[in-house]
Amino acid sequence: MATLADLGVPSPTTYRRCVPGGPWRRLLPGIVLLSNATPTRRQLVDAALLHAGTDGVVTGMEACRRHGLRAGRDNGMIHVLVPHDRKVKSSDFVLIERTTRQPDSVMVDGVPLAPVSRSVLDACRRLTEFDPVRALLAEAVQRRGVRPGTLVRELSQGSNRGTAIAREVLREIQEGARSVAESHAMRVWDRTGLPPLRWNVDLFDESGGFLARPDGWCDAVGLAWEIDSHEYHFTREGYGRTLRRNARYAAVGVVVVQTVPNRLHSEPDAVVAELVAAHRAAGSRPRPPVTARAPMH
Repeated sequence: MATLADLGVPSPTTYRRCVPGGPWRRLLPGIVLLSNATPTRRQLVDAALLHAGTDGVVTGMEACRRHGLRAGRDNGMIHVLVPHDRKVKSSDFVLIERTTRQPDSVMVDGVPLAPVSRSVLDACRRLTEFDPVRALLAEAVQRRGVRPGTLVRELSQGSNRGTAIAREVLREIQEGARSVAESHAMRVWDRTGLPPLRWNVDLFDESGGFLARPDGWCDAVGLAWEIDSHEYHFTREGYGRTLRRNARYAAVGVVVVQTVPNRLHSEPDAVVAELVAAHRAAGSRPRPPVTARAPMH
């Protein structure tokens, strides 16, 4: 509104134009949209940055979306970081966070964003359930190549407020989980009483040919555990890939257990029994000539 006044538009005129049904729309204190149309998301982001003032940086779920991440739950708020000495408050759809750790911004389509690791963890601090946090952190690691160690360091440098779930999920990721289903699978495997699995390792045959990257691998007996979702494995192409993978397992003598993710919740006891039986069967035959290696990044 101050800019409008500098341009010669009196304050009473601005207020009158912003009344319900008027030609303009008030978005935030002192910030006016020169239209009565529903504002676009970009207009709301621009308004949030104007409200925050110089050096404001978008973080949280809004920044995650603009970084290309789609997991997690979005409450519609625009979370903006400002230097700790700034005297600006949250308002309406804008969450202002004053911080002593103001990050260098990353410009994406003209919007200053916090780096991916900071954006993701700021979003996670405001999520109250494990699975949305698992999905968002796993997507950051899988799709954006954020290293788990980078996330752990970022988390350790900030406030502990709201970090309990993220810390537990990062522990799962450091152990090898790369999806929500794999995190659940880890807890089911723990119930079997069997030796720990290795997660997401690459398997190679005697000649060095790539076999597969199972979700879980019991190296001592040559047992692979695949968490095969309908979404990714039972399309026409996915089903074909699954059959070829299973044929490679069979050719070298690897015992494989396939589990659809919903059974980890609905039938955990049955899954445990299947895993124990498969481990017993694998242990009763010679270990297949397979080498497991951590994947190259």
